[in-house]
Amino acid sequence: MLLEAKHLTKTFGDRIAVNAVDLQIEKGSFTALLGPNGAGKSTTMNLLIGLSQPTAGSVVYDQKPRIGVVFQGSVLDAMLTVQENLQIRADQYRHVSADRVKILSQQLGLTDFMTQRYGTLSGGQRRRVDIARALLNSPGILFLDEPTTGLDIQTRHAIWDLVQHLQRKQKMTVILTTHYLDEADAADNVIIIDHGRVLVHGTAAEIKERYATDSLTMTSPNVPQLAANIVQRPTRVTDTQLTFRLPDVQSALAILTANRELISNFEFRPGTMDDAFLALTGKEMR
Repeated sequence: MLLEAKHLTKTFGDRIAVNAVDLQIEKGSFTALLGPNGAGKSTTMNLLIGLSQPTAGSVVYDQKPRIGVVFQGSVLDAMLTVQENLQIRADQYRHVSADRVKILSQQLGLTDFMTQRYGTLSGGQRRRVDIARALLNSPGILFLDEPTTGLDIQTRHAIWDLVQHLQRKQKMTVILTTHYLDEADAADNVIIIDHGRVLVHGTAAEIKERYATDSLTMTSPNVPQLAANIVQRPTRVTDTQLTFRLPDVQSALAILTANRELISNFEFRPGTMDDAFLALTGKEMR
């Protein structure tokens, strides 16, 4: 076990931000911490990194690893160029090779804007530079605190392709907090936190199987007859459509097969991480 948190607790006055959290992180794994706003994700990450000291409990590393961190907000100088920002930070490490900045700029596609001021870059470009900064010391663990918040979907996908490539190629351990639940689908371990407590952990597939339900929407020329044929109560009814929540694809196939003459069209949607997340944390806005 590369990293283990034991009964990790953090309080701020009377408020309990992290409440007796137990975590185990395997070397080379990708772990996603999910939770609503204020659930304790970022506080948990700060405790794991060592930026904050726990009120109780402990964080134990199997060995002292090199750590890289991509924070929610940038720590780079907006007035300096990308080259200057990265080189200044590379010079702070004794073990970093002289060509490290050049290698990372090529790997992360930064070469076209290395001479631009960091503050003039687009959001996606800045995130790639932030990741490059976090990788300067060739870390064994990369912490990413909501790295794609506010980015367009194309940039989000590009950044995640990059992170997953680096993780696979370099056997890097990645620990992520995110609001975008689809980003957890590729994780080896998903941990959902709310009110400072771990609600559930497992692979994305395991959590979806346990807490998400599939959806079947059918279009029919005779909705009343179709509804009468199905014992289960629909979750949505219109003049032309019925929608059901179902436990699995086999249940959907049974309904479709038995009522094919009454169905002109249908859509089957497997349960998603969003469905599981809402089932666990509720639908109320925070």
